[in-house]
Amino acid sequence: VQQERAFTFRTVSVLESVVLRSFGPEGGQVLFTRDTGQAMLSRSGIRILSALRLEHPLARMVVECVLKHSSVTGDGSKTFVLLLASLLRMIYTMACKKANVSRTHNTRDAAAAATARRLADELLTFASKELEKLIVMGVVPYGYSLSWDDFTAVTRLPCYTDHHCVQKLLASFFHTRLSASHCDIVTNLTCDLLTRWKFKNDQPSSSLQFVNDNFPALHTCVLGFSVTSSHLIEGQVIHKDFATPCPHTDNQPVKAVVFTGYLEPNLIVQFKAWAERSLSCVIANLQRLGVSVLLSAVKQSAAVLTVAQHADMCVVECIDEDELSLFSILSSFFVLFHRYVHVSFNHLDERDTFKPCSLVICGPGEGQTDQYACAFQDAVRMLLSTWEPTAKASKKTLQSNTGTSLHTNNQMCSVSLLEPGCVISAGGTFEFLLNHVLLQHGRSRSVSDGKSVAIPEVSQLLADALLSVPRQIYSHRMQCFLQTQARLLKADTTSKVFMLKLGLESVSCKYRLFLAVLQCVSSLLQVDTVLHTQSHRLKNISWEGSDDEADV
Repeated sequence: VQQERAFTFRTVSVLESVVLRSFGPEGGQVLFTRDTGQAMLSRSGIRILSALRLEHPLARMVVECVLKHSSVTGDGSKTFVLLLASLLRMIYTMACKKANVSRTHNTRDAAAAATARRLADELLTFASKELEKLIVMGVVPYGYSLSWDDFTAVTRLPCYTDHHCVQKLLASFFHTRLSASHCDIVTNLTCDLLTRWKFKNDQPSSSLQFVNDNFPALHTCVLGFSVTSSHLIEGQVIHKDFATPCPHTDNQPVKAVVFTGYLEPNLIVQFKAWAERSLSCVIANLQRLGVSVLLSAVKQSAAVLTVAQHADMCVVECIDEDELSLFSILSSFFVLFHRYVHVSFNHLDERDTFKPCSLVICGPGEGQTDQYACAFQDAVRMLLSTWEPTAKASKKTLQSNTGTSLHTNNQMCSVSLLEPGCVISAGGTFEFLLNHVLLQHGRSRSVSDGKSVAIPEVSQLLADALLSVPRQIYSHRMQCFLQTQARLLKADTTSKVFMLKLGLESVSCKYRLFLAVLQCVSSLLQVDTVLHTQSHRLKNISWEGSDDEADV
């Protein structure tokens, strides 16, 4: 038990040392190299952690927890590891002080392990019952509620008015994972993209959810150009070339047909002539309907391509299912019969304010474009988590980790107290304020309930762990740590002056992050022994696909 407990702490400490290299506004970039000689720079915590070749199951469990959290909120991977290491360090220190040999635990190490598990469960229980209320009481008054109309602002960064908080939120987000020289460009592109996909008279979460769900079909990566060449283009880009020449339309409206199957099925020889006549009739009917483009999910036969070309129709084959799905949604299609769909490109209804567009992401190489594409989608997820009611994040009930799965993540209270769109100044503001309210809460409970020492103890532990984040942010300027903390505690909640220079971050994402970290802590401390086994059936299957992993 002692060995596993020590190894768990060492494992998390190593992960912490890796992500700290790129943590905070002054963090650097990590250089990735592959066996092929490829190299890439990145500040993204997810890309850094995913690239590590991890042998021990506990290390993989930690990274899996981080990945699952970030896949929902799009944010907080480096802070996750930092808080996790801080909490484990403090839990182990406190457990060793409180460990007493008893009939149940006949050694000091066993008693310390049991105490650590108890503390982790108490932390998780306390957070599920009290944390959201404390955030609403001590953090939210210093924050700001975003308006979805902020996306319609014409002014570009830099800007320091309350009407551009969305841009400041996105700028702060991108500064933690992309090159500083490209952050403003990417921020403005994201705002433009979401503005065009804004649905009239609908909740912000609906538009954000649509963009997030369809993002693979809404962006195109182009290699060999600078990131500054990235832009939006009207309509949808289908990532397949024409199988037949594209006819000239003279900017006239285009009608298209979507096929999910084969126009000419494989038949026995005596029916081949009939199949060819049937194919000619289908193409002739489509031609009379004014169809000039055939979009196919499968590869059509040479006969189909020949007949279509003679009819001046262009064919696009093997289109991805996601792209066809998005195309169908945007085109207001209707079914003619079971084999093809007629798509009419009419003008959008006046009540629809969204303007379909695609994002073209440029970069010198494949690694750079992939990195920026992931940053775009993570930003959308972060905004979705900011506006989406917290109660919808999970239908599960938060509980202690006895018998729970490590995959359980981001569980929220059944009734949310946090308002959608709440943001707070970056630079450790959330941690400073929550630290203060936790200490106050612990002192008040110790006075009102002299018999219970668990609440003050847990509050103190959480409060101390929180300060590890701003300490790292101001690690090169420790005087700023104390000055910022003092200024925040004396600040007037009605004045948002302190929000102007530090950037913004989502309160909801911070709350979900803290709960996810506590869940991970409780899960890790349930492990007493790791048994190494071999399975011939799974011998060649890696945990995360090691063939695609990179060395750091």
